[in-house]
Amino acid sequence: MAANSRFAVAAHILSLLHVNEGSRITSEYIAGSVNTNPVVVRRIMGMLAKAGLVRTSPGVAGASLARPIGEITLLDVYRAVQAEDGALFAIHEHPNPDCPVGRNIQSTLEASFLRAQLAMERELAGMTMEEVVLDLVGRT
Repeated sequence: MAANSRFAVAAHILSLLHVNEGSRITSEYIAGSVNTNPVVVRRIMGMLAKAGLVRTSPGVAGASLARPIGEITLLDVYRAVQAEDGALFAIHEHPNPDCPVGRNIQSTLEASFLRAQLAMERELAGMTMEEVVLDLVGRT
């Protein structure tokens, strides 16, 4: 699953855990809501647990939020499920050094990519999962 899809699914999972707080919620239940395989849900739940955002229990015990929903930012979620290198954009490897574009494209794009990454992270840091859930509840 692509990193950007993992982020959306992770937000979905956290929202479900909050909306169903106090209920037993399993990866099968979550997978039904996300419309994906429970294995995908368990993989993302593992990432969220490693980041300290959820608590999971083997078997039928289900999962729960490890922190209050208002203390979880979208940046927390993004960082929990981001790609290994953490970069929003990747620069292609080994452009032709004999080409004036190929020789300079990486250094030219790196600064722009870094600014875009930082701007996105600032935006995500300013929004909590509680705001996401409140918007969801307002739409039902």
